[in-house]
Amino acid sequence: MQLSTYYNGYKLYLQLEKNLSKNTVEAYLRDISKVETYCLEKGIEINVLNPSGEFFNDFIKWIVTSGSSSASQSRILSGIRSFYDYLLLEKHIVTNPTELIEFPRLTRKLPNVLSSAEIELMLVQIDLSKDGGFRNKVILELLFACGLRVSELVNLEKGNIYFKEEFIMVTGKGNKQRLVPISNNALNLIQLYLDIERNKIDATSKDMEILFLNRNGGRLSRVFIFTIVKEMAARAGIRKNVSPHTFRHSFATGLVTNGADLRAVQNMLGHESITTTEIYAHLDRKHLQNVVDQFHPRSKNKLK
Repeated sequence: MQLSTYYNGYKLYLQLEKNLSKNTVEAYLRDISKVETYCLEKGIEINVLNPSGEFFNDFIKWIVTSGSSSASQSRILSGIRSFYDYLLLEKHIVTNPTELIEFPRLTRKLPNVLSSAEIELMLVQIDLSKDGGFRNKVILELLFACGLRVSELVNLEKGNIYFKEEFIMVTGKGNKQRLVPISNNALNLIQLYLDIERNKIDATSKDMEILFLNRNGGRLSRVFIFTIVKEMAARAGIRKNVSPHTFRHSFATGLVTNGADLRAVQNMLGHESITTTEIYAHLDRKHLQNVVDQFHPRSKNKLK
């Protein structure tokens, strides 16, 4: 029996139970199809409901040597586990055959981050006398103040800003909503933008509630946000590979460096797993050194 026999059920599981976006669901299905591609290439058949450990070991070697990136390898292998989780949930199998398979640990690249000084340097490059200049300043401020994804920023609505409560409502991956605290400074800038620019723009019918608009009254594109960030970084002389996501990394790293609880940071970022958030702890080398100095039994601070 082929994997495709269970595709429709698995697709509904990802959409309804896991609440994943259309693009993510399609990516999972493509990755699962890699198993069938492997079988066709090798001329082998497997019992989908009871594959052997040897099969998975050979498949993993094939994936690792296929030339795909580490991120792609990780996603494919995670997708296979997810597929068998679904089969187990639907009682097609009694045990998940991937649980005892030791998938290779793939290296994670530490992200670039910006210091507060570098972000300030980027902000002063914005020409406030030009149309949209003040809007662009507010956008960069908000990216850093709340650690938003680009998609979350461009789809943010006026009604998502809770000025009195000092929170914003963010709709993230899989249409999952979360509340993120926002500083008084960022709120004041948003209010100024609303008063000075946004409320004077004739918005299109479908974007009436969108916070950030272009001169034609439509929501901004993801590419436009990338362009702003890249341009301001270049003007500021910053040689790092800076993107809107760099602001998100900087937001999280700043919180962790100053002692924020990882669970709190996880909630603010909208990470499904705490392991995704833990990477920011690795960036805080000073904090980790303090932990070693304080708690390691052979620490120099404890030796006499």
